[in-house]
Amino acid sequence: MSRPLLYLDVDGPLNPYAAKPSKRPAGYTTVRASVGRERPLRVWLHPGHGAALLRLPYELCWATTWMAQANRWIAPVVGLPELPYVDFGEALFAHRPDGVHWKTEAIVAHAAGRPFAWVDDEQSPADTAYVTAHHPAPALLHHVSPRLGLREEDFTALTEWAAGLPVR
Repeated sequence: MSRPLLYLDVDGPLNPYAAKPSKRPAGYTTVRASVGRERPLRVWLHPGHGAALLRLPYELCWATTWMAQANRWIAPVVGLPELPYVDFGEALFAHRPDGVHWKTEAIVAHAAGRPFAWVDDEQSPADTAYVTAHHPAPALLHHVSPRLGLREEDFTALTEWAAGLPVR
């Protein structure tokens, strides 16, 4: 039996970028990532998130604008191994007139019919409708506040959703 996929966004769920800009959240560390920008990007990461994510009954996969760079800048700080990632290619930041997030179609294609949960701070009802119409397996679009990042209740919700999946 294969485990469901867990698609992870970085900015929002792992990096609570919308927290008060002058106050790093408790338990987080600051990383300055040089990712093709003139000035390094300030990122807040919680070193305990990796272990908590690895305890979940999922196969982890990056679904972030960081793509392969998440393995260089994010994974080591939070305690994750190198993970596969969704390569968004030309869809990266592409506007869709139907209101569906630019990540959604690529995630559905990458899942290839497998059950998945997607942790992000930017999903909308249009994304849920798209996934329902185009993905034959169960899917959970789990919103995480970009002011708070992943919290214990998020891990609980992800665990409970996976436990409720039909055995394949």
